[in-house]
Amino acid sequence: MLAVMSEPTETRKQRAARRAGEFPPAPEALPRPVLDSHTHLDITVSEAGVPGGGPADDPVAAAIEVAAAVGVDRLVQVGVDVHSSRWGADVAEKYPAVLATVALHPNEAPRLADLDEALREIEALAARDRVRGVGETGLDFFRTGDEGRAAQEESFRAHIAIAKRYGKALVIHDRDAHADVLRVLDDEGAPDTVVLHCFSGAAEFAAECVRRGYLLSFAGTVTFGSAGALREAAALTPLDQLLVETDAPYLTPMPHRGRPNASYLIPLTVRFLADTTGADLDELCAAISATGDRVFGPW
Repeated sequence: MLAVMSEPTETRKQRAARRAGEFPPAPEALPRPVLDSHTHLDITVSEAGVPGGGPADDPVAAAIEVAAAVGVDRLVQVGVDVHSSRWGADVAEKYPAVLATVALHPNEAPRLADLDEALREIEALAARDRVRGVGETGLDFFRTGDEGRAAQEESFRAHIAIAKRYGKALVIHDRDAHADVLRVLDDEGAPDTVVLHCFSGAAEFAAECVRRGYLLSFAGTVTFGSAGALREAAALTPLDQLLVETDAPYLTPMPHRGRPNASYLIPLTVRFLADTTGADLDELCAAISATGDRVFGPW
């Protein structure tokens, strides 16, 4: 009889690579419910699946259920192109826990053969009731070079106008473009509600955004070891101008950086912010929830 060969022992490097594709364990539930102010459910379920291996026949419902179990009972699904914006608007009409925003991502605008037609489709979606924001739009000087910046700015200006026409929150993607984002907002006149998604500025920029009445949404990046300037920005942000997001499936908070992100991991960032800023956790949750309802709600 042949002996059964044992499986080769996994090396540390192989184990790390395998686990990088797995969702982290669920964190402790928050004392009060909060929202995830910015997530990409479509990308999450298509690229990473569902946390906990939920039912494949309705991955959106499974993702919502896993998040609600830890106190994240509302999600804002964010569009980055016409297809994802239409998908998000439809999902928001089907699931009471989800609201949507619609837009062309800044890095999408320069790639489009017909920017005007795409903007017309975004405007039509923005008119829908369960669409509560226009975004993510803005400027990204990290991934788009000089040749694409005119199209980015044209698109950003058009999205500002759409947000104002329909009375929706403007959700801004700003990467390496702080001064130019403020310049365009000054030129066009900012909508009543402006959210700086995945806020990435230091204290000086944060103070200016707070002075203008904008909202700063902090992602898992605030937990990264190198993000001292970002933590300073969070510390000076009033609770009624602060939101928390995943930007899932990206920017997973510590200690799970590099693994897939999803809305159920929001408690890690909320608890980190409470510890960093000295805010009472219960008070911080209540403030985030109230601000989310004010910006996007009612659900």
